[in-house]
Amino acid sequence: MTLQNTSEFDILVIGGGATGCGCALDAVTRGLKTALVERNDFASGTSSRSTKLIHGGVRYLQKAITNLDVEQYRMVKEALHERANLLEIAPHLSAPLPIMLPLYKWWQLPYYWVGIKMYDLVAGSHCLKSSYVLSKSRALEHFPMLQKDKLVGAIVYYDGQHNDARMNLAIALTAARYGAATANYMEVVSLLKKTDPETGKERVSGARCKDVLTGHEFNVRAKCVINATGPFTDSVRKMDDNDVVPICQPSAGVHIVMPGYYSPENMGLLDPATSDGRVIFFLPWEKMTIAGTTDSPTDVTHHPIPSEDDINFILNEVRNYLSCDVEVRRGDVLAAWSGIRPLVTDPKSANTQSISRNHVVEVSDSGLITIAGGKWTTYRSMAEDTVNKAVKLHNLNAGPSRTVGLFLQGGKDWSPTLYIRLVQDYGLESEVAQHLAKTYGDKAFDVAKMASVTGKRWPVVGVRLVSEFPYIEAEVKYGIKEYACTAVDMISRRTRLAFLNVQAAEEALPKIVELMGRELNWSELRKQEELETATRFLYYEMGYKSRTEQLTDSTEISLLPPDIDRYKKRFHMFDEDEKGFITIVDVQRVLESINVQMDEDTLHEILCEVDLNKNGQVELHEFLQLMSAVHTGRVSGSRLAILMKTAEENLDRRVPIPVDRSCGGL
Repeated sequence: MTLQNTSEFDILVIGGGATGCGCALDAVTRGLKTALVERNDFASGTSSRSTKLIHGGVRYLQKAITNLDVEQYRMVKEALHERANLLEIAPHLSAPLPIMLPLYKWWQLPYYWVGIKMYDLVAGSHCLKSSYVLSKSRALEHFPMLQKDKLVGAIVYYDGQHNDARMNLAIALTAARYGAATANYMEVVSLLKKTDPETGKERVSGARCKDVLTGHEFNVRAKCVINATGPFTDSVRKMDDNDVVPICQPSAGVHIVMPGYYSPENMGLLDPATSDGRVIFFLPWEKMTIAGTTDSPTDVTHHPIPSEDDINFILNEVRNYLSCDVEVRRGDVLAAWSGIRPLVTDPKSANTQSISRNHVVEVSDSGLITIAGGKWTTYRSMAEDTVNKAVKLHNLNAGPSRTVGLFLQGGKDWSPTLYIRLVQDYGLESEVAQHLAKTYGDKAFDVAKMASVTGKRWPVVGVRLVSEFPYIEAEVKYGIKEYACTAVDMISRRTRLAFLNVQAAEEALPKIVELMGRELNWSELRKQEELETATRFLYYEMGYKSRTEQLTDSTEISLLPPDIDRYKKRFHMFDEDEKGFITIVDVQRVLESINVQMDEDTLHEILCEVDLNKNGQVELHEFLQLMSAVHTGRVSGSRLAILMKTAEENLDRRVPIPVDRSCGGL
């Protein structure tokens, strides 16, 4: 192992998020002997839980102009330059996205138009596409689900969008390709120090590392140590000096994912002034719709959990901008997560909304270099500033940064039509081929070569993990080559299933664990542990808990008497013996009567979703609670509700037509 066998590195980077991996890539491409360690997985923290935008920051430009803040202006200009670079070096993982700013008052039109045009102007030659104004009718053409009342028009501007976790991984893999010793699941337990013979002061000279998966500990020596741990910035600084004053004020940002029909395929929405002054984005992403974000002070944790209050806040803001024809239902939240922003702030600051994303490079008395603050888009320039400081401070033999225009893994030979070759050469479905090309770029062929034969006429290869998503089994095998060590790595960062649909991720888990177990020689005990850990991750960190709690024993039944009578009739159609509950046997009987076959395991799963007291049967009050929750939108897509409704309709259609309608059959 390179980390253990190297006597001394030039630079050791702690933290495998976007900034840490960016530092490692910047350093290694300058010819420096570089190492990077991450206590969890690459992008497991903030870098995988963003709004998925590569942006300059429209609201920061607004603050720069209104407050005559030169620093904010410089930050926006830098971010717009970095936006253009990121779109160039990872074209498979990123693309320009038009974002609509709907206007409901006439005075807003010139006000926002000037601001957005300033955004284009500051971008200069890096402007993706010019912004433009839309009339009310044209705005509704582009965004038909928009609130029509009082709409006067809209302004459309462009920013970039990307697959954040995959982008982070591409940076890490590129650094490794250039020779950096990179390791996830490698925790720093303490910093190593030695006395400088010239000054007599203690200097940081490396770190004591622990392999999280095996427990093995060893020392990694380095001339320079960079702390790029995001929200955990201060915990590493305290390893160096326990009395250090904190510089990081964490802020929680919650996002939710909803079905793709909530937004157009290629048009986002910006709400510049929500009910409490925060900005909400509403964007198409991976054929779904992502909405967020909140901004509230929080405690630093490795496992942030989205709260029900934050989810409902986002839903309420979305309702304000969508047509009343579109029912925004709580049950349509397919996934939800919370990310912790590592904002740099004055400890006396009272709120987080006014804090900028400017980054700072701090050097401690013992030579520990800390990079803090900033945002996803500017990771590369943050890394360049940090490595510049390291080179100067430690007299390292290195030239200038080489990362502007340096293609990330998968980007160099990618083209928009690459997926066609995957379809033609390997017999993949077009949707799967497009997904592989967008995710892996020119490395998609390596994944296709590993794809299993389906046994069907078409597609020839590419067995899906779950039917409604284009992820295939081969990606699990390939993910292990990309440093995936756990099932959570696979469902959340190598694939994005957990971020798109927690139920689909849960459905895919057994197959993923089995495939990983076969490749990594896991014992049955390890497989069970992986399954349980990943299920807990989905339940708490990806919003499954909030989703399932929409139907509980205390759910109120808010149905009108005619509706209650209708649902009681439907229930008794299944409860033929009037027991007051229905079982798998009852459901099978009705399904057989309408010639529908369904295996017992699936039926058991369907009933368990509604069986609140887990006694193996669904009582009438449980069924009425379910239908009430469906009515109010707290629950959507209930398989039992849809199954029973469909069965009732099919039975109704089987009523014989009276022969007198055809003249007695003569």
